[in-house]
Amino acid sequence: TQGAYPGIDAEERGQAEAIARNLREMAGLRTPVIVVVIGEGGSGGALALGVGDRVLMQENACYSVITPEGCAAILYGERTPERVARAAEALKVTAPDLLALGVIDAVVPEPPGGAHRHPEAAIALVGEALAQHLQELVALPLDELLARRYAKFRCMGEGVVIEGKNESTPS
Repeated sequence: TQGAYPGIDAEERGQAEAIARNLREMAGLRTPVIVVVIGEGGSGGALALGVGDRVLMQENACYSVITPEGCAAILYGERTPERVARAAEALKVTAPDLLALGVIDAVVPEPPGGAHRHPEAAIALVGEALAQHLQELVALPLDELLARRYAKFRCMGEGVVIEGKNESTPS
């Protein structure tokens, strides 16, 4: 989905707390956690899934903290096609970009024409990826699995360069 409603009503009903609780609970699950982003994953709800031991993403899926349209409205004050395209490029919402940034761990290929045209083939490809990653994860001792999960989540965003400046470098 594009994400949850970002208004005050949602916050009054505890949306942020629910996302934070989900992150905490998933971080402590004493079993392998594999996340698969299919279609569109956006906003805090989708990002709450990023705490998995492995985050897989179909090659034509999108995954971001905000939609390009929402980003354009906030940053540029307008949602013109040009501004939305610029926001999409800056957000790096595609599987190859997110793999290069270390946000996801693997790209799951889709059948020619996309998953929506050949759902059975897409399901099989996701199943193969899940089986491969699960086999690797169950081989790890539980304490090591949890330590790796924690370290992975804590390191997200390190070394990301924004506008020619390393985010981890103080201003």
